[in-house]
This record gives sequence, structure tokens and C-alpha cells, in this order.
Amino acid sequence: MKEFIETYNQHKDEIEFFVQESVKNLGDLMPLKKNNFLKLFNLFPSLELIYFTNKTTKIQLEGNYYRNRIDLEAKGKNRSYVISKLEFKEDNIAFSKPYISSATRNTCITVTVKEDDQIIFLDLRLDILLEKLNLIELNKPFHKLTKAFYILAGFSMITLSIMTIAYSLYEFVYYIFIETTLNLEMIFKPIIALTLSIAIFDLAKTILEQEVFFKSYSKNSKVETKILTKFLSTIIIALSIEALIVVFKIALNDYEKMINAFYLIAGISIILLSLTAFIHYSNKKHK
Repeated sequence: MKEFIETYNQHKDEIEFFVQESVKNLGDLMPLKKNNFLKLFNLFPSLELIYFTNKTTKIQLEGNYYRNRIDLEAKGKNRSYVISKLEFKEDNIAFSKPYISSATRNTCITVTVKEDDQIIFLDLRLDILLEKLNLIELNKPFHKLTKAFYILAGFSMITLSIMTIAYSLYEFVYYIFIETTLNLEMIFKPIIALTLSIAIFDLAKTILEQEVFFKSYSKNSKVETKILTKFLSTIIIALSIEALIVVFKIALNDYEKMINAFYLIAGISIILLSLTAFIHYSNKKHK
């Protein structure tokens, strides 16, 4: 929703001009009521709701007109709270700010037209309006397919992270109470597994948040930087713990292989320096 509102605000004048001219070219709107405003719905694919009130009392005169039905329960409602938030321009047309409709639960804008002794309200669904004006790109079949894939991948990763945690704890408990052979490696291995599980879970949570539950239609470099930073930080911690285990094992068994531990630590240091440089330049870019 945030991306829709930002896009709308960037192109507000053009959008309002388009809608205003389209409505003006239709002439009077009330005569269209005899066909349940079918012409209006055909003209505006984003139009999802029409209702009208008395200009003086602000009481809704009839029910809500949807694309395929009429809801009579809304008849008699006082709509003065809506009108108070509008600023009428020339030609008796006004636009509301984007909001979530209580009737449809979609993000929309309301266009109001004063006509004779009535005020007509047109609720336009924001995402469809922006799509029709080529301000955003939406492909519903492809969106559903990708959403299903992200749901499968995201919850699969969460399941694997939980299984990894369960297995690492099981192995730790097994070696303590059954094998009774506890050493440094047995202590650090569950820590590594838990750290990697956190990284996997964070990645899965981010995928589900960005692509499923709070779908983002625009690229947000700040969010992407935060995701990458968090994921790499967790991986660096896991690798650092592994390097510590290697150092202990080599120190206890064979000092001649200590160079291998140095290579591992050097590699981790290079990753850490690269991440630091990435964060530094990303922050400079966003300032």
C-alpha cells in the first residue's frame, strides 16, 4: 500500500486531471443510474463503488452500487464526515486522499461530483487505477504464481530451520546423557547450527513479509541493504565460531596445520571488510 500511495502522490496532478476530464466528458452522471451506472464501471476498470447523498443533509439516498450488485444496507447513512475531508475544485469535482475503504477493504481514492441537489461519490481502487495509467505493473496470474512459490519456499525454509534447531539440540543432549563424551566440538556445533537456523529463519521471514503478506511492488534499496546486511552478519558469526573450533582442534593436535586456520580467519576478515564497505557506501547513497 505504501508504494501505491507514494506513486499516487508523485503523479497526483496527472491522475486527477485524467479522472476529472473523463468524468466531465460523460456529462451528467445521474441519468446513468437507470443502468446501474454500467457505463461508468466500463469506463473506469478501477471503479468499485458508487453512492450519492443529498447535497444539504449529506444523507445517503440509496444503497451502494457495486460492479455486479447493489447493497441497500448503506441507505440512510450520514456521509458528512467524508465531505468534510474534501476540497471541491472547479467543475464541482473533488478528490480525497488515498485511504482504506471500509466497504471493500481496498486502498482507494474517492472522487465526488456535485450534480443538482446531489453529491455523487466514486470510489476508485488505487492499484488498478495506477496500473491502467501505466504507473505500476501488475500481472495477476503471474503474481499469484510467484506468491505461491514464495509461500512454499518461505515456509519450507522456516521448517528446515526448526528441524535444524531440533536436531542440534537432540545431538547435544544425546552426547551428554547417552554417549557421555562431551568436548569443545560438541559444544560449538549446536551453536553453529542455531546461528545458521537464525539466518535461514530471518531470510524466510523477510521473503514472506516482502513478497507475500506485505507485497512490495517497488524496489526499496534500504530494505534490500538491511536484508543483506543482517543475513551476512549471521553467516559471519557462524563462520567465526567454526574458525574458533578449527583453531582449538589444530592447537590440540597438529600445529603444522595452523596455516589453514589462518586462511579461514583471513577469508572471514575479507567478508567482514567487504560488508563494512558495502554498509558505508549504502548509507552515503541514502543520505
